[in-house]
Amino acid sequence: MRGNATTRHSNVALLGITEAVAPVEVSSKSFDDRLADTLKTLRLPKGLLQRVAGVTTRRNWEHPSDYIEGAADAGRRALEEAGVRPDQIGLLINASVSREMLEPSVAVAVHDSIGLSPAAMNFDITNACLGFVNGMTVAASMIDAGQIDYALIVAGEDMSRVQESTVERLRRDGITRDEYLNEFATLTLGSGAAAAVLGRADRHPEGHLIKGGVTRAATWNHGLCIGDYDGMFTDTQGLLDNGMQLISEAWAEAHDDGWEWTTMDHYIPHQISHVHVNALTEATKIDADRVAKTYPELGNVGPASLPITLARKSGEMKQGDRILCLGVGSGLNTAMLEITW
Repeated sequence: MRGNATTRHSNVALLGITEAVAPVEVSSKSFDDRLADTLKTLRLPKGLLQRVAGVTTRRNWEHPSDYIEGAADAGRRALEEAGVRPDQIGLLINASVSREMLEPSVAVAVHDSIGLSPAAMNFDITNACLGFVNGMTVAASMIDAGQIDYALIVAGEDMSRVQESTVERLRRDGITRDEYLNEFATLTLGSGAAAAVLGRADRHPEGHLIKGGVTRAATWNHGLCIGDYDGMFTDTQGLLDNGMQLISEAWAEAHDDGWEWTTMDHYIPHQISHVHVNALTEATKIDADRVAKTYPELGNVGPASLPITLARKSGEMKQGDRILCLGVGSGLNTAMLEITW
C-alpha cells in the first residue's frame, strides 16, 4: 500500500536552526534517590534510566511556563542567524505539545513576544513528537506555492510537571512492578526549545535546501502511548515494535518513490533512548556512527528534540552533506525529511 504523502520541494531553504537551553539540570540519579523506597519494594535496581534508556541527565525551566518564552528566545536567535527581520515572517507555526490552556494557541504568545507583523499567520500544529517536522513541511509547501517568503517554526517544551506527577505516583503505597514500568519512559523526558527559519532558496544561495520526504500512518496504534500533565502511560514494547514496523514500511516506500537514504552523511532522529536508536539502525541498516544523539544529556524533549539535535550538530556539517531528519510520534505516525547542507 502506498504511503499517505510524498512531498518534494523546489525552492525552499533552511536559513537558521537554533535552540534555547532550559537552565536547570536534573540527573537520573536524582530520580533514583527519590524513588529508592519504591525500587527496593519492587526489587528493581537503580540506574535503569542510565543503563536501559541511556539518559543520564535532562533539563527543566526555572518555572514550568518558561517554555513559551524559551520558544520565543529560540525564534529570535533563529531570525538573527538567518539574517531575517521579524517583519519579514509571513507564517509562525508552534509545534509544541506543551500548553497552558486549550485556547488560545501557544503560537499567539510567541508571535507577540517576538513582535512579528500582524500580517504573519500564526497557529499551532500538534502531532506528538513529529510536530516540528510536520510544521517544516507545511511551511515549505506554502513557500513553494508563493504564498509566503519566510516562515518561523518553534517548539518549546516543559516536562517538569509530568515528571513531578509521575514521581509522586510511583512513590505511592501498593504500586506494582508493571505499573512502574508502564510509566518508566516518562522519566526520560526533558525540557527545552528550538526554532527554525525557512525561506526561498533563490534568494538565499547560502541556505540549506529542503528536498522533501515521506510520511506514513499506523493510527490503529493510537492507544500505545497516552500522556498529559498528569502522566504518560506507555506500552514500551508495543510502541517499539509497531514504531519500527512503521519506519521499515515508510523506508521501503521512500526507496520505491526515488529517495535513497541508506548513505546519508548525517541522520537526525527524534531522541528517545539507546533502545530506540539501536532498533532504528537495525530496521533501516544505516550507519550507527552517523546517527546524532543528544538524549544522553537532554532526554526526550518531545517535538523540540529533533530540531535541538539538528542545531547542536549543525556545526559538524559541511556544504553538500545530506541530512535525514526522521522520527516516530505517538499515534503512530512517522515522517522523514531530507536536507542538503
